[in-house]
Amino acid sequence: MLKSKTFVKKTRSGGVMKVVREHYLRDDIWCGSESCTECKQESPVLQKDACIESNLCSYPHYLIPDTNVVLHQVDVLEEAVIRNVIILQTVLQEVRHRSAPVYKRVKDMIQDKEKHFYTFTNEHHRETFIEREPGESANDRNDRAIRVAAKWYSEHLKGHQPDGDELRVVLLTNDLGNREKAKENNLLVFKCEEYIKSLIANPELVDRLALSSDDQNDITSNKVLFAEHLPLSVIQTGIKNGSLLQGTFRASRDNYLEATVFVHGGGEDATEVLIQGLQNLNRAVHQDVVAVQLLPQSQWVAPSSVILQDEGEAKDENANEEEDKLQPFTAAQKPTGKVVGIIKRNWRPFCGMLNVSQIKESTRHLFTPAERRIPRIRIETRQASALAGQRIMVAIDGWPKHSRYPNGHFVRSLGKAGEKDTEQEVLLLEHDVPHQPFSQAVLSFLPKMPWAITPEDLEKREDLRHLTVCSVDPPGCTDIDDALHCRELEDGTLEVGVHIADVSHFIRPGNALDSEAANRGTTVYLCGRRIDMVPELLSSNLCSLRSNVDRFAFSCIWELNQKSEILKTRFTKSVINSKASLTYAEAQMRIDDSTKNDNITKSLRGLNKLAKILKKRRIENGALTLSSLEVRFHIDSETHDPIDLQAKELLETNSMVEEFMLLANISVAQKIYDEFPDCAMLRKHPAPPPSNYDILHKASKSQNVEIHTDSAKALAYSLDKASVEGFLYFNTLLRILATRCMMQAVYFCSGMDSDFHHYGLASPIYTHFTSPIRRYADIIVHRLLAVAIGADTTYPDLMDKHKQSALSNNLNYRHKMAQYAQRASVAFHTQLFFKSRGILNEEGFVLFVRKNAIIILIPRFGLEGTVFFDTKDKSAPNLVFDEAGPTLKVEQHTFCIFDKVKVTIRLDDTNIQHQKIRMALVDPVVRIHSRTSAASSCALLKNGNNVFIHLPF
Repeated sequence: MLKSKTFVKKTRSGGVMKVVREHYLRDDIWCGSESCTECKQESPVLQKDACIESNLCSYPHYLIPDTNVVLHQVDVLEEAVIRNVIILQTVLQEVRHRSAPVYKRVKDMIQDKEKHFYTFTNEHHRETFIEREPGESANDRNDRAIRVAAKWYSEHLKGHQPDGDELRVVLLTNDLGNREKAKENNLLVFKCEEYIKSLIANPELVDRLALSSDDQNDITSNKVLFAEHLPLSVIQTGIKNGSLLQGTFRASRDNYLEATVFVHGGGEDATEVLIQGLQNLNRAVHQDVVAVQLLPQSQWVAPSSVILQDEGEAKDENANEEEDKLQPFTAAQKPTGKVVGIIKRNWRPFCGMLNVSQIKESTRHLFTPAERRIPRIRIETRQASALAGQRIMVAIDGWPKHSRYPNGHFVRSLGKAGEKDTEQEVLLLEHDVPHQPFSQAVLSFLPKMPWAITPEDLEKREDLRHLTVCSVDPPGCTDIDDALHCRELEDGTLEVGVHIADVSHFIRPGNALDSEAANRGTTVYLCGRRIDMVPELLSSNLCSLRSNVDRFAFSCIWELNQKSEILKTRFTKSVINSKASLTYAEAQMRIDDSTKNDNITKSLRGLNKLAKILKKRRIENGALTLSSLEVRFHIDSETHDPIDLQAKELLETNSMVEEFMLLANISVAQKIYDEFPDCAMLRKHPAPPPSNYDILHKASKSQNVEIHTDSAKALAYSLDKASVEGFLYFNTLLRILATRCMMQAVYFCSGMDSDFHHYGLASPIYTHFTSPIRRYADIIVHRLLAVAIGADTTYPDLMDKHKQSALSNNLNYRHKMAQYAQRASVAFHTQLFFKSRGILNEEGFVLFVRKNAIIILIPRFGLEGTVFFDTKDKSAPNLVFDEAGPTLKVEQHTFCIFDKVKVTIRLDDTNIQHQKIRMALVDPVVRIHSRTSAASSCALLKNGNNVFIHLPF
């Protein structure tokens, strides 16, 4: 049966075009039930004995949830006990348009055979399709379509099941009007909450219910704490006429009363708006897209230098009293505003712990997220005693204007807090790292084993197995991306090759394996665990350039003179056989051992000599040599706990490999841009705004050293010359600060940007080519290069600059989250290390000075801690902060940046959620007890003020 609709529309050129839309209706769309004797279905999904113990429904039944139930109660639907659910096409299409994450979760449930979720295409069934009536809204039409489908199911099953069966259909909707109309049609209908509460054997499901607006109003006070959010129509008008700004809300990790809104599409001078105070924050949550109204310039303030964590009482009436804690400065004022509306919520389930109420038998409790930028959340649960001490997940349902905190519901428990597996799961979830096992659909695209190189493969590739190729990597590396060779040619020139694993041979565009790798974006390296971007068969076997096995490679080969000047460059798909898989230390020993003179050692010495020349030239051109402390854990082979912790040491061979990887990346970047100027995937590093260097200038000035930051070359030269007599660690500290002034390097599509420059490398163009096993960007670059040299064919998405740009955005996000997850893993393992160490005495340096605290760096452990001077359990000392220095005078002692101090270090695990490495000053002696913030391995400077990235442990 065919339904059609015909209408005309005006074209851009002014003409009129007739449009005919055809809608096909069918009779052969089956109901999916085992109980049905009418439908000719081969493998029904819905069970015949669809039984669940319920006070409302004592008979077998199927559930039909409406759109809002699916959108808001997806946590309940995912529970194992909820089975035999009919997802109507109408509902699925609405969910897809309104929430991509929920849509994916629903699709996963449909594919899970244990759940027995069935998709019924009611919009194409002859008896369930309905047309929209005149004057009927789209929402009312869809509600009617759901009722019609539910009615059809009820009558269809009643007339086509064996005698004695009482299988019925239950419609779940929270819409009062929809329920009343369903009852008029003699449908069995309940509110979702009503049905879930009726489940006798599963009372815990009630905790997973998202609160309705009525429920939220019940648990808040009558006092209005926040201004009403503006309607979306008013917001859109305000943005259009310039009275409002749209931007992304980013809460401070240091101060819960402060946030910054990064304005979308703003000019260079107005890209950030400072928000201070609860009323001005107005219920926005980190990463929400908000509408902001600028305050009059007379009310603009500077970012607060006070570190504040929300640890007060959970009382709504205290909200207004908290503003006094900010104490902002009058200097360095920034555009300041207030949130007047929410354009898009970016809520997700949050990991954290329950603060059990002190009121006996209370079901209302506060949940404290692990991520400090997320406010505490009120939830209702009857399992508080069982959840105490557990890491749990909670979702936000809403934030009424009468409530100090948002309201939410319990999602699931992750395990006992403090246990390694639990904490690792938390950090992966909190940093949105995809870590589920690879699906069968993905694994089906892997090569069948045993795999071997065929004669046909060799015909399409250059055979380089005769070359003395070797790899140099960290100890224990199994995903070997790169290998090198160096040999002298007959004319006295040198041939150098960088050979990269040919992952793109195994991962073809558009299949499930490719889609999964693109979504993951990068391999994530945690302490003692690796989350692969591609399945292990590829990452540690078929793609890995292990020694003494033939492997496919993509080779970049140069002819160089003795001055490391490039004479010729060529790229080729190849077959190699690595002669050795070395660690950096093993390669260094070969180079340094004068008794060794084999081909591998000769190759390494040649590479090392050329690399030194390349590095010297790079630095002369303005490349930066910065510093960041990295630590290495020595792990117990049985317990997998850290038994030693020390800062990583870099060898010449680290630099040797780095120089040739950089050279390959630059050579490939130029090649793919020359061939594909509109769709090359490149990587750039923007120059920092001058204000980012404020803290660097202040720090160097405190030691009477001048640093020039007008260009990368000037900065590099200044850092090389910076020294203080008797202060050997000064230059390293300065480089650590300079690193934190930098912007984030990002991937981008060449056709969507005009600024290609890489500031840190002082290179006009750059990309990533050398690590395709662990970075998806490199796979795209391999595909572009293969097309450029005629070794492979192209495909539409590769040449689409808009799709390449969208892909770049996802890769930038995944890369950033992976970095944060890795730092969180280091922080957690640092705590494990100190757990059994008691109290240690160490020397450190003051890295930053705040109004009420100093941040200390312990070089031996690569550890940072914050020592506060305004503790709650002591009367506050006399504090005098000078922002110009910056300096902090505590009683009679003045602290400056880079001051040398001695501290005691111990682990404080009294708060199991936010365990802290606590530091206490030993020298100089300040007569006040001190406490530190959570260990952090990184800080980000914005406009001269420190914003510490406190990791959620």
